[in-house]
Amino acid sequence: MEHELKELIKKCDLAIKNEDFDTLMDYYTDDAVLVVKPGMIAKGKDEIKKAFIAIAKYFNNSIVPTQGEMIILEAGDTALVLSHTFLEADKEDSDYSMDRKATYVFKKNSQGKWLCAIDNSYGTELIDTD
Repeated sequence: MEHELKELIKKCDLAIKNEDFDTLMDYYTDDAVLVVKPGMIAKGKDEIKKAFIAIAKYFNNSIVPTQGEMIILEAGDTALVLSHTFLEADKEDSDYSMDRKATYVFKKNSQGKWLCAIDNSYGTELIDTD
């Protein structure tokens, strides 16, 4: 049986593709953190929503995220998701990799619903010092 977080992440990817950012925010904790790009983070749903709007604009409103291989490590109400994330877009000159090894942290709320607390599509690339 597939882990429920895989299905939730597919729903998030679809919301990003459809630019349905209100629905997307339903999958984040109130104090969530999004790595917008190395050196820039958004904190909280308001900043994260604004960041996704800016990201969509950067990618000419054509971004389509998908996930490849995914590993989920779960401990109680916390899960670490390691995912091979792919981005497609009608933009040829992006400064950022479209093939990423993402790390996500999810927490279960009091109703048992998984919510994203840390969204880092860059993964350990953040510590590369090249």
